[in-house]
Amino acid sequence: MKTHSVRAHTSAEALPRREQLAWRIAEVAVDPVEVAPDVADMVVNRVIDNAAVAVASYSRGAPSAARAQALAHGASAGGAGATVFGEPLATRVSAEWAAWANGVAVRELDYHDTFLAAEYSHPGDNIPPIVAVAQHAAARGLTGADLLRGIVTGYEIQIDLVKAISLHRHKIDHVAHLGPSAAAGIGTMLGLDAETIFQAVGQALHTTTATRQSRKGEISSWKAHAPALAGKLAVEAVDRAMRGETSPTPIYEGEDGLIAWMLGGFDDEYLVPLPEPGEPRRAILDSYTKEHSAEYQSQAWIDLARRLHREHPEIADPDRVERIVLATSHHTHYVIGSGSGDPEKYDPAASRETLDHSLPYIFTVALQDGAFDHRGSYEPVRAARPDTVALWRRIVTAEDAEWTRRYHSNDPAEKAFGGSIEVTFTDGSVYRDEIAVADAHPLGARPFGRDEYVNKFRVLAGGVLDEAEIARFLDVAQRLPELSSEELGALTFTVPDAVRAAAPAPEGLL
Repeated sequence: MKTHSVRAHTSAEALPRREQLAWRIAEVAVDPVEVAPDVADMVVNRVIDNAAVAVASYSRGAPSAARAQALAHGASAGGAGATVFGEPLATRVSAEWAAWANGVAVRELDYHDTFLAAEYSHPGDNIPPIVAVAQHAAARGLTGADLLRGIVTGYEIQIDLVKAISLHRHKIDHVAHLGPSAAAGIGTMLGLDAETIFQAVGQALHTTTATRQSRKGEISSWKAHAPALAGKLAVEAVDRAMRGETSPTPIYEGEDGLIAWMLGGFDDEYLVPLPEPGEPRRAILDSYTKEHSAEYQSQAWIDLARRLHREHPEIADPDRVERIVLATSHHTHYVIGSGSGDPEKYDPAASRETLDHSLPYIFTVALQDGAFDHRGSYEPVRAARPDTVALWRRIVTAEDAEWTRRYHSNDPAEKAFGGSIEVTFTDGSVYRDEIAVADAHPLGARPFGRDEYVNKFRVLAGGVLDEAEIARFLDVAQRLPELSSEELGALTFTVPDAVRAAAPAPEGLL
């Protein structure tokens, strides 16, 4: 990897195009590097993972609204169109709207992959827009191998940006890294030249910067829409760039650009690692998926809570507990912990989107139930249970310098997303424990492999898809690197007619 210094420049400095970050990203996107077998396997895993959580969210409000919007926008003249999760294979919509609908479905339950460093991210959000373009443009001769390379680029660029540039520190939503990464991935897949990708990356960044209020306070259904919009805008940016339209330049470094006015200003420097020419793209292997439907920084805590449920059930009894302190990283404390200052994180009437970003709530439910379910754990009646509310409001988080250091470590052996717990009982006794990583993490107690990804799909698809459709999708997904152009459209799932008829179909303007 080569580290690139990125900072704001005045217009008078006239930063050469080839020294701009957007150009460096484009250079990575056009480099014809072979995909390693273990990287290809992980791409397949994440395609299965995305579909699993999209199946589970099919009938929920936000995905249903996004799907209804997409179905109102038929395939455009430039290609065959793309599929929408749940719809028949023959149903095609415009690629950017498929990216929108499928992106919302994937993100709705906060249940797919993650990468955490200087910034937060769900790099699997790259997959819906890249697949949508692949299906739409299949007649150009695209194959599964092209799609594979595009997804690898999307992951690489997003993860490299996340390692270097903190957006949340400046209250910018993390999807600002997704627009450029998805545009770069689409560019790789289509075999576009560096100039076109450069312009698309710039436009995608320019149109996807927004505040992070979507993840603050009373979190709404927009949380699922924000990354989907970034994917949709990336598709549109590539389309414009292919037609010769240009981007604001320099988009990152310009005098009125992202760094100067939305990030750290002229005093900040960002050190962005990107692969050297010919260097394999392996960033996807640094990311990790979720066993539980909740914000990633709660995953290890859920696993600790499940263990304590078995080994120390007395901790789940509010009559015996005076106070529980979860010592953890800065990010965890301030984003999903009591350090956020959000009273909604302790409100039994809060939205699901808020509760899945409340570590005190999540830990309480997992501790009392010994499990965590993407549906039942968030039901209003579950959140309002008196013994749950009583214990929940006795749990606080605290920032711990060592856990913060481990969170930001570049050494995979010590990078951690958990923390330590101190339980003070009403009789004055104290219990302490800790956990570093989730059970499903590559270094966890039960790391996820292909079997676990397939099982996650089967469990979440159970009761939604027919068994024959489950088997069909898994067959296609696991052959992704070898798919022909004609088979790309099969990389989706179709729900039975009865399931589709029972799902919401809200009406709107369009």
